[in-house]
Amino acid sequence: MKNIYHYASVSKALDELNELGFTYDFNLHEEDIPKNPDKYEIVHVYRYEGDSNPDDEAVVFGIKSRSGKKGVFVTGFAANSVSEAAEVLIKLSIQNRNK
Repeated sequence: MKNIYHYASVSKALDELNELGFTYDFNLHEEDIPKNPDKYEIVHVYRYEGDSNPDDEAVVFGIKSRSGKKGVFVTGFAANSVSEAAEVLIKLSIQNRNK
């Protein structure tokens, strides 16, 4: 993983990633991530933290697949918003911090 950023809003992170060519929406196809986690590399992590409510926290992952597809995955931190794909991406981002 190359970069971690803190932004004022999720939309600002998505706009910047879009400008960098991360246009595919991995949230629409999230079932592929837990099935084949080794096919994905997390290139950017954008973190948003709400001012008062922990449920307002979100992470935007900039992901590149082995096939070259670049896109985003957005997840929250609340227990009810973390999907299996989000768990895999969080684990990958933690593992890649030491690289």
